[in-house]
Amino acid sequence: MADFGPLDHLWYHEYYTGRNVGLFMKIHKMIHSEVSKYQRIDIFENPDLGTVFALDGITMTTDKDEFTYHEMLVHVPMFLHPNPKKVLIIGGGDGGSTREVLKHDNVEKLILCEIDERVIEASKKYLYLSSVKNDPRLEIVNENGAEFVKKFKNEFDVIIIDSTDPTAGEGGHLFTEEFYKACNDALTDNGVFSAETEDPFYDFSWLKLSYKRISKAFPVAKVYMGFVPVYPSGMWTYTFASKGIDPIKDFDPEKVKKFNKTLKYYNEDIHVASFALPTFVKETLEKLKK
Repeated sequence: MADFGPLDHLWYHEYYTGRNVGLFMKIHKMIHSEVSKYQRIDIFENPDLGTVFALDGITMTTDKDEFTYHEMLVHVPMFLHPNPKKVLIIGGGDGGSTREVLKHDNVEKLILCEIDERVIEASKKYLYLSSVKNDPRLEIVNENGAEFVKKFKNEFDVIIIDSTDPTAGEGGHLFTEEFYKACNDALTDNGVFSAETEDPFYDFSWLKLSYKRISKAFPVAKVYMGFVPVYPSGMWTYTFASKGIDPIKDFDPEKVKKFNKTLKYYNEDIHVASFALPTFVKETLEKLKK
């Protein structure tokens, strides 16, 4: 008789756009599962990936590789701003981006705006907010980020959009031109912005749509890339934007070299290299500009 564990019959399946390709993982232990007002929340353990967090059947994070995503989303804009004191994260209820922002000692105030308070509560217990939830610099707001950001003008040094996919939960509100323009208005004159903008294989249409809209809202908008093994295709894009700061010309590698906190993916070389795009992505984005 085969040596099966008590939960070897339980598997998680994620279907990528088109539902012809996907990802599967063994559920070793179910940690948390509920349907909130906005979405289904599942947290479970996998023998190889550790704790897995999913919303509406779409993988958000795994312990094994979440740092690759969160470090690239956060540290690219954080190191480009000359002195980021006030930061806004929209989405990101798992707390990974919050943890990375708070590694920067010059941050005086961080607002995490997550629409689903149940995600926040689960994250405080099982995910990455658990390690930073008592940091006095952190304020958590449970509101629709697309509406929340409209309350501010010339307020934040850095805005980071850590959203779900446009088709998942409330994520679609965070991919509109109106929203990106509101983010521009909420930034200080030398403020910087970053957003996750999907993968260029299964969801290239989403990348093109978000980049086009961000480009209309900001004078400077440049796509950069990184590897997130558990995400569709493993190749992930982000878009940096600002009112004038250039992510290569204005980058100071010495700031990264002198950083005294642990980084496992991002470094000064990765920063520069991430803006070098594959030909098929580069040519498509250049056509959109024209």
